Formats: sequence, C-alpha cells, structure tokens
Amino acid sequence: MTTATIPIQTGLPKEYMGLSASEWQARIAQAKATLGQDLLILGHHYQRDEVIQFADLTGDSFKLARLAAQNTTAKYIVFCGVHFMAETADILTGPEQVVVLPDLNAGCSMADMANPDQVDECWETVTDVFGGTTVPITYVNSAAVLKAFCGRHGGAVCTSSNARKILTWALAQGERVLFFPDEHLGRNTALDMGMTDKELVVYNQQTGQFEWLPGQTPQHVKVILWKGFCSVHQRFNVAQVEALRKQYPEIQVLVHPECNHDVVAAADMFGSTEYIIAQVEAAKPGTVWAIGTEVNLVHRLAKQHPEQTILSLNPIVCPCTTMSRISPEHLTWALESLCRGEVVNQIQVPSEVAEFAKLALDKMLTIA
Repeated sequence: MTTATIPIQTGLPKEYMGLSASEWQARIAQAKATLGQDLLILGHHYQRDEVIQFADLTGDSFKLARLAAQNTTAKYIVFCGVHFMAETADILTGPEQVVVLPDLNAGCSMADMANPDQVDECWETVTDVFGGTTVPITYVNSAAVLKAFCGRHGGAVCTSSNARKILTWALAQGERVLFFPDEHLGRNTALDMGMTDKELVVYNQQTGQFEWLPGQTPQHVKVILWKGFCSVHQRFNVAQVEALRKQYPEIQVLVHPECNHDVVAAADMFGSTEYIIAQVEAAKPGTVWAIGTEVNLVHRLAKQHPEQTILSLNPIVCPCTTMSRISPEHLTWALESLCRGEVVNQIQVPSEVAEFAKLALDKMLTIA
C-alpha cells in the first residue's frame, strides 16, 4: 500500500518562541491583511480560543475540508487542525491551492491506531475467516492512505454525523462491514441501528485476533470493529453522568459517539460535534447541559450561551493534546513565511493515494 511520509517538525525558529500575546496578535493580523483573499484560515472546533479567533471558517474536520473545496480564490489554505484534516483538504481542493499545517506534529492518536500494514493484514484475515463480501468503511479521522484503501476496495469514508447512512449503504452492498479506526463510533452507530452485540466483533490489530463473544461465530457478524479509540472521549464515564444528575436533576447529558457505549446509553443525546453545537444553539434559556466532548469546545459554548448552564461531563478533562499543538506562535510563523513567499509545512498527498481516497470521499458525499 502506498503511503505518504509524514515529516516531523523539530521546532520553531527562535525569533518566534516566547512572543507576547500582543506581538502575535498584531503580527497575525498584519499577515492576514497582507495576504488578503489569497489566504483562507480554517479552525477546527477543538482549537484553543487564542488560535480559533483568527479562523475565517470554523467547523468539524470534514465540514472545513468541504468549505475549503468550495473556495476557489484562496491560494493558501492554513488548516488549524491535525494532519489527517489537512490531508483531506489537500485531496478536495484544487491542484493550484496549497494546504499548510502550522505544526506538523499536530497528529491524531486515533488515526495513528491504524496503519497500512495492519489494515492489509486485517483484510487478509477477514477474507480467510469470513469469506463473502466485506465493505471497508473508514472514519474520516484516518490517514489518506487508509481512505485510499477503502476507495480501492469499493468502500467509503464516514463522519460521526453520517455514519448511520454510510453503514446502511455498506450493508446493502455486502454481507458485512470492516469499520476502522474507531471502535466506539462503529459500535454506537450499529447498536443505534438495531444490531445486537452478537452481530459485532472487535478485531485487535495488535494481536491480529478477533475478540469473540461466548457462542459467537463468523455467521453472526455484520460489523467488524477496529480496536481504536479517541483518548479524549475515553475519559468520560457513567459515574460522571450519575454524579451530575444528582447535582442537577434537570440536566441534559449530551455526548459524542466516540465515547464508550455505556456512556452513550446513560446520556440523553449523542451526536457529532456539529450536532452538539446545534442542540445547544436551539435550547431554551435556563437549560442545563453536561457535554462529553473536547473541553475547548465546551468552554466556548458556555461563553457563547451565558443564558444556559453548560458544564463539561468531566470537569478535569484535558484538551486534545495533539490539536493543542497549533499555537499562535506556529500560526504567526506559517503566515509570515507565506508573506515572504516561502511555503512551510505544506501537506501534499501523493497523487496515487489522493485518487483513490477521493473515490471514497466522493462515495460518502453521494450517499450522505
């Protein structure tokens, strides 16, 4: 399987380290003014406030990539997110457009839990054990090369908001689905569709083995789940839900589908980042929320909606550490480099990978 080499960033130039807030505020504003319509800054919802304030557009990963694709005037697209998001933007934008990631070390631990060799090995094992037709589906939180794998094998990409539609489509195409890299989004979606635990089996990529339930056989299985997870969403648990319900009897618990199933089952609602935002925006004044997702977004929603009480389901949860690697200093450096005519940290997906990855992405857009 063809892969893209991900370079490692060793650090910022010394002159950008230790800038004061007033310095990077002024310098980013000046760089934006200089670049004008040649620049489009995208900010993921999980970015810290110091960075997202400079974004021209905000959203979840795929919404931002689609918005970038719709913008044909910007020469430079600076993606304040993580590596797989910038890859998707590069795949969907024009060949004359340049995608920049301010810090190359901004990755995703979940995306890193599936690599091409592991997926190839899994595919061979699935073919040997199950036979028949398996349709591969990758969550958008994955490397471009794994999106390309799905494109080559008749599969598609999904997001947390359209996973149900994509799984429904996939099960109409084949006997079962291989869903990676997030076990929990796959499980929560499948169970919400009416499947049973016996129709799901976890594939452990570290051991190369299936984690069978007692009495379960390959004939039962409709969805094969990859043993991957989001480290942020695994920090929420049922005890937190119960504690907040005792403290606030009227509270609404709203969580992301990357959480464990027991947390999703204990919540009042679950859905994608965009779904979470929409529920808060539509709520009446006085609504009390416990939200189980990345804390930067939760805090931002609380500031934007002072007429409601908005709490993190886990009050001591940490921000997404990889997303937080994008700092104002990194953004200043990336923008000022562009002003000098120097492109730094460009994200380029090899053409042979981009071709098949786009097939899988376009398949999702057609279905959803």
